[in-house]
Amino acid sequence: MANYKNGKDVLPPNLLKELQQYIHGELIYIPKKNKQRVGWGELSGTRKLITRRNEEIYGLYSEGHSVEYLQQAYHLSEDSIRKVIVKMRMALSKSSVQS
Repeated sequence: MANYKNGKDVLPPNLLKELQQYIHGELIYIPKKNKQRVGWGELSGTRKLITRRNEEIYGLYSEGHSVEYLQQAYHLSEDSIRKVIVKMRMALSKSSVQS
């Protein structure tokens, strides 16, 4: 856990007393509300990087580059490259149907 706040400093006294009935002097994690939760990789930008990488992989594959070449260029397994190709192909076919 990176940091914590003292319940005495942030909680109303009645809520603090209620919580103390269940937990005494231990650390407790209180998750964010669902509407505040962000998806994996959204804050760090990793999701965008992977999406861009996958688009590049599919583009190169569409231009005629082999799966073996893509494996070496992106340091991914054959199975991973094929999954990217199938996923991108499906995404593009869905977007062309909706257009």
